[in-house]
Amino acid sequence: MKNLLYLFVAILLFSCNSKEKKDTKKPHLLAENKEIRTYLYGSYVGTFLIEERDTTRPVVEYANTINILIKKITESEVIGQRIIDGKSKTIKGQMTKTGNTFYFTLKEYGDSKNDGVFNFEIQKDTLLVGTWTANDPTREVTKRKFTLAKREFKYDPNFMLPEDDVYVDYVNPKKVEEQEQTEEQSQDEIEKDSINEEDEYESSSELFRAASSAILTINSSTTKLEESQLKNLKKLDLEILRNTIFARHGYAFKSSTIRQFFEYVPWYVPISENVNNQLTETETQNIALLKRFEKYATDNYDTFGR
Repeated sequence: MKNLLYLFVAILLFSCNSKEKKDTKKPHLLAENKEIRTYLYGSYVGTFLIEERDTTRPVVEYANTINILIKKITESEVIGQRIIDGKSKTIKGQMTKTGNTFYFTLKEYGDSKNDGVFNFEIQKDTLLVGTWTANDPTREVTKRKFTLAKREFKYDPNFMLPEDDVYVDYVNPKKVEEQEQTEEQSQDEIEKDSINEEDEYESSSELFRAASSAILTINSSTTKLEESQLKNLKKLDLEILRNTIFARHGYAFKSSTIRQFFEYVPWYVPISENVNNQLTETETQNIALLKRFEKYATDNYDTFGR
């Protein structure tokens, strides 16, 4: 009986000792996982510029828009997300502070050969400035730079495209080959079929499709569209009206054709790869109607300066 009593006391003491050890660890763990500097959270959006490129290779990569989203900061780790060309990837790393400036080193997590490391600082809590360096030094582009402004995402069904812009599809031009003859070519050469090859040349011009002003006046998020409103619109008009709905919800477009119309719109913040569950009933109905009309609509092509 005494032995059982001693055993019970020993177990009780061991249990209390273990609990004390756990309790001493808790404050440390809590401090390490406590979120700090939350006012730095949010989206920083701007242009992802090329700084170092292998000039001996064909140009494939260009400048594009990037959104760096800071989601969580603790003493030991920073977790964020970067969105480029409609593709999202987790970035993780650390933050340090020198004076009033915060410095970040965040790595893209994954097994893609296109991954790299972001090094940047946040100035005055609203401006994110830094560089990206590729993990693979044999890439066409090995380094990029960026200056990103903090931009809050807000869904507003009344957001419209800016009126002072021209909405031309420069991504999908139509090439027209023209064969011309120089005015100096004499009538004798024509009659003798002895045209000088140096005087004959081919010139290639590009034609583009452009949207009409309808995209600036029709709101496809707030108004239930009627067939009579759409039947005379261009195909590009319909495509832009439909995708403006998704842009208002922060959809990150993968298509360069669509991105060109929204990347520089002040209210557009790409934050999500799927917004279907956020669409309103009116928006869902309008999307279906617009897609139906897109199947049969056409575009006119013309010359436009960039």
